Amino acid sequence: MKTKQGMFASMVLVLAVLACQTPTLQSRQPASVAEVVTPIAPIVSNITDSSSKQEALVTLFENVSPGTVAILTDQGQGSGFVYDGEGHIVTNYHVVEGAKLIEVRFTSGFMAYGTVIGTDLDSDLAILKVDAPVGELHPLPLGDSSALKVGQTVVAIGNPFGLNSTMTVGIISALGRTLDALHETPDGRPFTAGDIIQTDAAINPGNSGGPLFNIDGEVIGINRAIRTNSTTDTGQPVNSGIGFAVSINIVKRVAPALIQDGKYDYPYLGIASQDSLSLEMVKALGFDTFTGAYVTSVVKGGPADNAGIKEGTTPTNIPGLLGGGDLIVAIDGKEIRTFDELLSYLITNKSPGDTVVLRVLRGSEKVDVSIVLEKRP
Repeated sequence: MKTKQGMFASMVLVLAVLACQTPTLQSRQPASVAEVVTPIAPIVSNITDSSSKQEALVTLFENVSPGTVAILTDQGQGSGFVYDGEGHIVTNYHVVEGAKLIEVRFTSGFMAYGTVIGTDLDSDLAILKVDAPVGELHPLPLGDSSALKVGQTVVAIGNPFGLNSTMTVGIISALGRTLDALHETPDGRPFTAGDIIQTDAAINPGNSGGPLFNIDGEVIGINRAIRTNSTTDTGQPVNSGIGFAVSINIVKRVAPALIQDGKYDYPYLGIASQDSLSLEMVKALGFDTFTGAYVTSVVKGGPADNAGIKEGTTPTNIPGLLGGGDLIVAIDGKEIRTFDELLSYLITNKSPGDTVVLRVLRGSEKVDVSIVLEKRP
């Protein structure tokens, strides 16, 4: 979790909410479950000129669009994609939250009812199960979000404003962002969802839950939210070039657990952190470094508290900023510059019960602290 100073307080962060028009659902008998499906082969991105780039994008769409779906509920609509040949569909939790009736529409025109079999409020993910014939199930290849770089071309395909199979193109604008989770702490504050990809590919209401691809046609993220100050006449948020997607490496950890158990447990340290330190804050806290995750509070009885991590307790000349807390500068030997980087490492590499070693700056001394992670309460 983050302190209030560390949240997106100065932003208007709008979830990529469902399109405003509620679709009319039609009855359809479910088809048989597919048993064996060959995943779509990725595209080789040996692009040397604009003509080749255009052809690569055309080929990408033709290859992957059969694996993308529109999701319509009794409350609105969103997007998703085929995860495997057993009929599992990945989407956002907020697309299907509270829905009594879910319809999944494939690009071929085939439709089937979907059943929610697992949800994850921390990363806003859900798994649906549909009965569909083998010819309709085209599992999409999954990439590696840890290999992404800012500036790489990305493609979003989804159902914005009910416009099925819409493709938009952009770049990766930033990596390792965080958003508020839909899962709250026992005292009512949101946990933090990490390892978020920022992109300028156009994402609008109805894109939620749809895939974000690299140029090879591999899914590298699940489109989740946008930041915007603009809305339509009906109050729907409008794309402003700042969109956010759940990284596929999180999906690869979470989806198998949702399919098997219906839930996924995240590792838990039990700390709150100042998002970033200004020069005045660094001076007030007495540090000689400008980077790291400063511990503003520690959950009593939590993993960090049990290991002896210290929170700020001493008043400084900056209102609301307490000095004397630990500054986390590395985890398991990996240097971190922000709380976001700490969180991304935890949720993509660790599980409850694992042990991590935090290197903290405590006054002028560097101390290594071993912590046994628990699951988020």
